Amino acid sequence: MTSEPPVQRALEGVTVLDFSHLLQGPFATQLLGDMGANIIKIERAGSGDMFRSMTFFAKWVGGSESPNFLAWNRNKRSIALNLKSKKVHDLIMEMAKTADVVVQNFRPGVFDRLGYGYEDFKAVNPRIIYCSGSGYGEEGPYVDRPGQDMLIQGLAGLIDNTGRGDQAPVPAGAGLADQIGAMNMVYGILGALYWREKTGKGQKIEVNLLAGMLAHLAQEYVAVLNLGQDLKRPNSGIGHPGMQAPFGIYETKDGYVSIAMSPFKTLYEVLEAPELAVYDDLATLYDKRDEVWEKVNAETRKYGSAELLERMLAVDIWCARVNDIRTAAEDPQVRHMNMLTTYEHPRGGTVRVVAPAIRMSETQPVIERPAPLIGEHGREILAEFGMAPDDIDSLVADGDMTIET
Repeated sequence: MTSEPPVQRALEGVTVLDFSHLLQGPFATQLLGDMGANIIKIERAGSGDMFRSMTFFAKWVGGSESPNFLAWNRNKRSIALNLKSKKVHDLIMEMAKTADVVVQNFRPGVFDRLGYGYEDFKAVNPRIIYCSGSGYGEEGPYVDRPGQDMLIQGLAGLIDNTGRGDQAPVPAGAGLADQIGAMNMVYGILGALYWREKTGKGQKIEVNLLAGMLAHLAQEYVAVLNLGQDLKRPNSGIGHPGMQAPFGIYETKDGYVSIAMSPFKTLYEVLEAPELAVYDDLATLYDKRDEVWEKVNAETRKYGSAELLERMLAVDIWCARVNDIRTAAEDPQVRHMNMLTTYEHPRGGTVRVVAPAIRMSETQPVIERPAPLIGEHGREILAEFGMAPDDIDSLVADGDMTIET
């Protein structure tokens, strides 16, 4: 009988001091934790991460736990400290001497005023990689504004691109700006770790939501700024303001389907609607896209979703069913990829979660820890950094550290 080889982790041995809260920073550090980094989540004593107090539907997982927090904080250990305490500041700087990465997404200037800026960490560890996340960067006319996801979507132009032309613009139904910001944090940190391996030098990384959102609207900006024409939302269900019909969402007898790329002739032949041939010209499909959408939608409503998808896929029309969250969770491809899994939480019970999204042949990301309670791992973390049990007890007694069990 052979034993299983030890599980390898791509970022094993990398220690991250994670001061971040809400979504952008916590998602970034969760991704690093999935790859094996030692994520030490440093929360505020008492209340912890702000996301712990937020939820959807005015309901709580297991009666007490925030789904928002559970979504972005697996594979971490929590220590809850009073960052304004001199004793805590000295302790964190001692931890920083052997840490690799610091992540924070406080408003610009706040962390520096508390004595936790890049230069403070660099003074005790020149190899430290310091990743700072914000809404609009660390200077400029918006530096003191709140950098919230929907606000960023609006400023960058995403919201104005979305929805129907005769109605109000529509924000995306997920925190895209925050999540894009998290991805930018991760790729900046990974690049900095690789550079440090070659040079021995740490560095500061600045990520902001507005810049990330602009970067992910690159093709829209290039089109508008170079082609002399503005994007205009159609009144119909065309899926992008720069696209011609049939690109969009269409009704069926029992739901909706999306239709992306297709020679228009192929589509109207599948729909058995030869009268649509009069629109089969690229300029016409753009100029009359609302009219075309109405005509195509009238035809798709004659079919059930399964039958229509089968007919379209058979002739290589790019199409898919439009799912809601619950039906997407049961989608055969989602199930085949094992993209939904569970972890056991001490208060939330069995929590259904989305699995890591990447596959690696040698160092596969895994979920090893549920999202922590506030300060749950404070004692073990400080013991690992050499702090004596009596000194740990003193921190708790002085109110500088919270340990929730």
